[in-house]
Amino acid sequence: MMHADRVGPVLIVEDDRNTAALIKTYLEKEGFQTAVVHDGEEALNMIKTSNPGFVILDIMLPQIDGWEVCRRLRSFSDVPVLMLTAREEEIDRVLGLSLGADDYVVKPFSPRELLERVKAILRRARPVQSPKVKLLGKGGLVLDPEKLKVTLHGRIISLTSHEYKLLYALMRSPGRVFSRSELLDHFYQHGEVVVDRVIDVHIGKLRQKIEMDPARPQYIQTVRGFGYRFTDEDGSKSK
Repeated sequence: MMHADRVGPVLIVEDDRNTAALIKTYLEKEGFQTAVVHDGEEALNMIKTSNPGFVILDIMLPQIDGWEVCRRLRSFSDVPVLMLTAREEEIDRVLGLSLGADDYVVKPFSPRELLERVKAILRRARPVQSPKVKLLGKGGLVLDPEKLKVTLHGRIISLTSHEYKLLYALMRSPGRVFSRSELLDHFYQHGEVVVDRVIDVHIGKLRQKIEMDPARPQYIQTVRGFGYRFTDEDGSKSK
């Protein structure tokens, strides 16, 4: 169960004050602490100084738009992000996820649905693990499920919650080929409609962080026509 009082403040970044007030009311009724800002520049300053536990981020903002806010915050923070937009095109959703957002809600939306999306993202941010979990590692890449930490040759790698869950799923079963739909199931478990190409976006981002040469991946291998796998024990490679 997810407890609102264990989550840092939810930062609502929305220039429409009525929408911001509505979101704030619903969140606070569920026990969340909230803070509200109305432009992108103020949002980035708030994230750097107050360390919120969650960000609800509108795309159409004054000063700096939501796309750019998301891109910049991912350079220094792994805080979960839910993006809001009045546009429903698939390319917008893919772009938001490629920048590191955890989910995407189209206006007009039901406040109750938005609240449930927030709760679902927070639940997914901490994978369910067994009491005794061993380190997962291969060739200098180590994932510690207890500490939710990934290191590469001793250097800590900062991952989003989706990137972490994706890597965790792959590393638990080295050599096994996962289809895109199987990998989607690891972090979209509540009936959300998500296109398969979202997995390709996450894989690309993950490779940028863990592969010496992302164009010639050694850890996460593409199995053409099927999906992806983590390098198996004998070290065989495929692209």
